[in-house]
Amino acid sequence: MNRNRNIGNQGEAMAIEYLQKQGYLIIEKNWTTGHKEIDIIAQQEDIYIFIEVKTRTTTLHGMPEESISARKIESVIEAARIYLYDKKYKDIRFDVISILLQKNKEPELLHIKDAFY
Repeated sequence: MNRNRNIGNQGEAMAIEYLQKQGYLIIEKNWTTGHKEIDIIAQQEDIYIFIEVKTRTTTLHGMPEESISARKIESVIEAARIYLYDKKYKDIRFDVISILLQKNKEPELLHIKDAFY
């Protein structure tokens, strides 16, 4: 497995642990449809939350959350539509969890609720 995928997996595991501590129910991890992927699908009451996780080890090219492109947002929204096709729900939300894993520092996690729609 390549280094970037290892970093991504580590970030997603940290995000899931954080979300569970916050009372979220994790429904899916790395859910895919065709070429589209949603990192985490969680639920709180009747709200489905689609979460994009971005993990970086440096800020050389900006903060992790700044690397989410308009194309990625469109892909996540379309995947969410497909996922929700036969589900009953009250509301949905798109969040971003940004994780910075710098050497010799505590990890920094930022949870951005309603990051896009």
